[in-house]
Amino acid sequence: MTGRHQRRRDNVDQWAGRVLQEQRRRQAEPDLISQALASNRLGVPSVVFFGVAGAAPLTVVIGGISTVYAVIGQTAAPIVYIVVALILSIFTVGFVAMSRHIVNAGAFYSYIAQGFGRALGVASAFVALPAYAMMQIGLFGLFGVVAASVLEAFGLVTSWVVCALVAWALVAVLGILWVDLSGKVLGVLLALEILVVVVYDVIMIANPAGGEISFATLDPVQLLTPEVAAMMVLAIAGFVGFEATVVLSEEARDPKKTVARATHISVMVAGLLLGVSAWAMSVSTGPARIVAVAQQETTNLVFALVAPHVPEILVSIGYLLFMTSVFAALLAFHAAVSRYQFALGREGVLPSAWGYTHPRTGAPVVGSIAQSVVALGVIVLYAFIDQDPLVYLFAWLTTIGGLGVLILMWGASAAVVAFFLRNPGRENVWRSMVAPIMAFFLLSIVLDATVIGLGDILQVPEGSPFRWIFPVAYAVCAVVGIAWALIMRRTRPQAYAVIGRGGDGRAVIENLPAVPRPHSHALPMHPSGPYPGPEYPDADYPGSAYPDEHFQGRPHLGPGYPHEYPGEGYPSEDFPTQQQPVTPPYPAPQYPGAQHPDQQDPTHMQQSIR
Repeated sequence: MTGRHQRRRDNVDQWAGRVLQEQRRRQAEPDLISQALASNRLGVPSVVFFGVAGAAPLTVVIGGISTVYAVIGQTAAPIVYIVVALILSIFTVGFVAMSRHIVNAGAFYSYIAQGFGRALGVASAFVALPAYAMMQIGLFGLFGVVAASVLEAFGLVTSWVVCALVAWALVAVLGILWVDLSGKVLGVLLALEILVVVVYDVIMIANPAGGEISFATLDPVQLLTPEVAAMMVLAIAGFVGFEATVVLSEEARDPKKTVARATHISVMVAGLLLGVSAWAMSVSTGPARIVAVAQQETTNLVFALVAPHVPEILVSIGYLLFMTSVFAALLAFHAAVSRYQFALGREGVLPSAWGYTHPRTGAPVVGSIAQSVVALGVIVLYAFIDQDPLVYLFAWLTTIGGLGVLILMWGASAAVVAFFLRNPGRENVWRSMVAPIMAFFLLSIVLDATVIGLGDILQVPEGSPFRWIFPVAYAVCAVVGIAWALIMRRTRPQAYAVIGRGGDGRAVIENLPAVPRPHSHALPMHPSGPYPGPEYPDADYPGSAYPDEHFQGRPHLGPGYPHEYPGEGYPSEDFPTQQQPVTPPYPAPQYPGAQHPDQQDPTHMQQSIR
């Protein structure tokens, strides 16, 4: 029978061998993966570029506002856009207050997890992934059609599919490069985009119908009409993307200040551009004619209004920037989706491969590639089924995705209140209670109107399952998320414990009490012992190995390393030529409570056995 001193030496040998093997592996191999995004890469301007680019103001001005006028048939669009901007500004107060206390690329997912618990946090993640994925993929349909039109104007006829695939390739490449490079690209595109919107607005206001500027479409009385709810649904979809600023919190400089400022600026810039542009259109046509002209011109409304007053080259530039506006939104939503997947992979909700980033660029490689693969599949599918990409790819997917984002905003507003109720004193009453409660109430009204009127927005007939199937699908996704969280709690409690903690999750594991080193009365340690789990494969836990990895029978470096392996080698491995020292060099500080392996503290021995 093996004696207690032999068992103790075997355990120490196993631990020491593991530590030394890991040290040699790390020195010999390059660090090919990382579990952290590139930090300190983005300042306030770059984060603003991602937020405003996601909202795509020129795209909304050209396509969204004209649709609101034409489909709803009311002139209240300018005041509706301003009211929606105010609602989202109120929502942003609590939203960015959370960002000062929780820095996590998971954004909505992490906030809801901190406010309502891990199960509902995972449920929100299962809503966020398809919502943002559909928002991004739907934009490929719009880009393909717009780009094909621009090329046709230059005499080059091509399919929308080819244009969409070119955009897909560019986004896929930029998605795995440096995030600050994407921010610079967005900065240039967004600056040109805002410039052309301002120029067009000035031209329309400077040439009013009848020679008189009218403010009738800004009259708040119009908010009392029953059609306002449907208009707010379409208007709020034009702002979706501003919240992507929080997804970049781990890559921002001084995120607790940068993200808050950038988010507020994104909402204000988008709201100002959209509200003023909607009013400028009504000034150019006259309030009485704006609906009829919008129904006639549809998405060509803005160009039709400015064309008589500007050189043709300026209109052509507008078409070109319309295309780049859509591309900027594609890039912004791609960044948001890939970082959501990274956050979920890092915390064990998705497979751990999704939690790795490129060592040089800091980009979430697997999440970026996964989103690109899904987008490619959808583009190819729509190419084969030959459906109108503007209706069934762009309009449908972005509307359904926007519904998911609205659900997340609604849930996050309530989560902010719950979080600060449990953590009082961190923010003032306005930020922690009043504004989030107001936002929750207002977003509840908008969400209710969206669910009720979704069929009309998608323009499907009465009785069609598409009028109700998408809200039900989101509910199913949430239930699946809750079930998955419960499974994680039972099967992987360590991974479940760090849900919603983001970069702090590793600290939760690393700050656990140290596993006691083996002593002479300790039972032989086994790979099924304390193991950090698949999320932290590089952690050195004494006396433990990876699952299904046994040291017995493993190649041993042999007696050529007598000073590095205390004892005689791995368990069950004998080296007859190796001389065993009478008094092995066991430094006292390495073994608390003992000067030598045979002088053990009974307390430590009992703790080891336990």
